[in-house]
Amino acid sequence: MMMNIVICILVIAEIVTGEEFSNTHDAKIDQLLKKLNKPALKSIKSPDGDIIDCVHMKNHPIYDHPLFKNHTIQLRPSSYPNGWNGESSTTKKQSIVTQLWTINGKCSKNSIPIRRTKIEDILQAKSIKGYGKKDPNFSRSKPVDSINDHNIHEYAEIKVHGNFHGAHGTINVWKPYVQTPKEFSLAQMWLVTCGGPYHEINTIEFGWQVYQRRYGDDNARYFVYWTADGYHKSGCYNLDCPGFVPVNQGFALGAVISNVSTMDGPQSHIPTTIWKDPHSGNWWLKLNYHLIVGYWPSKLMVHNTQQQKMGSGRFASEGYGKASYFRNLEIFDEFDIRKPVQGGYTAMTKASCYNIIPGYEGIWGNYFFYGGPGRNQNCT
Repeated sequence: MMMNIVICILVIAEIVTGEEFSNTHDAKIDQLLKKLNKPALKSIKSPDGDIIDCVHMKNHPIYDHPLFKNHTIQLRPSSYPNGWNGESSTTKKQSIVTQLWTINGKCSKNSIPIRRTKIEDILQAKSIKGYGKKDPNFSRSKPVDSINDHNIHEYAEIKVHGNFHGAHGTINVWKPYVQTPKEFSLAQMWLVTCGGPYHEINTIEFGWQVYQRRYGDDNARYFVYWTADGYHKSGCYNLDCPGFVPVNQGFALGAVISNVSTMDGPQSHIPTTIWKDPHSGNWWLKLNYHLIVGYWPSKLMVHNTQQQKMGSGRFASEGYGKASYFRNLEIFDEFDIRKPVQGGYTAMTKASCYNIIPGYEGIWGNYFFYGGPGRNQNCT
């Protein structure tokens, strides 16, 4: 399968189009809340105010999808890239993903943690139908290779084209300033099919974002996104529709990240791998070398004000401790061989607002620094 590996950082401000539904607690909202919030074995109150429900595997959201009514959930991949065996004594020494809710409890092995959807989350969306989806004007306006309209969004990215079975990279995590609830800032790995019509594009996306309109605050949170038809009808964030299959008891999509980077201080990052299981065809997401989060089954007008920050808010040239980064960039080729990223090219909309600088060095391997403050005296 021809794939683009896009290490993409976006800062986007949405325009509210159409008529927003009123702030009322009506039957349709109740129905959606009941669908999204599964019965819980127990619930954990996070210090940030979120509720994490421990949902039994038999009530897994994947079973809401008609194609997966009799699906047997795969708890582990059939094989690991480059001989990784999941939870060896060596990888256990690596730091683990930390989320605030884990301070107050954990879910049992027969359950998965799911961030509870609140009525406020839904009321912040443009419509009930559009809840959990990307803005269609952004998503469908142009193919990925053609998203270069400065009026759509601002980005800095590195792209690699080829026949890939996955990608790996270490993602630096920050908490950038975002000016209004309608804007968001994110950093992500983006696997995109290419070569076909845009409405047939498949994507798999993972990263972190600050998105007040979606989560109700300015905290940094990990997310996944997917689409099977160029963002037309299929796909959603996290577990807002059936598609991504979480299997880990210690990680909740959309939950607040407890450790983010500080200027000239400790740097927070998360080693991330997305790869195709050669036996099942499922695409797996693995974090911190040994933490399997879950998989995507094989069956399956924005306007920029340029005032919000990207990454740390500092330009790439300021380097470690100030600029944000991705490092240890690698791909898995069609023979499942792990290789450094080669032949990639960088792109950005306005270098005076946000930029990106790639490089190679020692244990960092292939890397790049990126970011920017948005509006400044040179960025108009």
